[in-house]
Amino acid sequence: MHHVIGQCPICNDELAVTRLQCSTCGTTLDGRFSLGSWYTLSDEQLSFLNCFIRNQGKITWVAEEVGQSYPTVRARLNEIILTLGLAPRSDSPDDERRRATEQRQAILNDLAAGSISAEEAARLLQNIPD
Repeated sequence: MHHVIGQCPICNDELAVTRLQCSTCGTTLDGRFSLGSWYTLSDEQLSFLNCFIRNQGKITWVAEEVGQSYPTVRARLNEIILTLGLAPRSDSPDDERRRATEQRQAILNDLAAGSISAEEAARLLQNIPD
């Protein structure tokens, strides 16, 4: 059996399942079925979520496991939240600005330390709200 992908490898649009089959009795259903929002996540994002769940949602444990700062891990989690089409819980505007500044600095620190690539840093920085 192969891993189901959720995005078209040609145009990156969402793929739809058009046939389901029971492995026991062979019954098939034809139609157009959604894969759900989780299939919009990249393999890297799914790996991160596995780590997040394995660490019981404790960001400090995740940061320790992946060798990144707490704000960088929060930025990656916020990126996934936005990819899933969810709205992250928001703080006061001052808290949000402070957190965004901390996240940017942490990402730059991780980049300088070599724990993330320039491409990943750019992607993470793009997802931090102004």
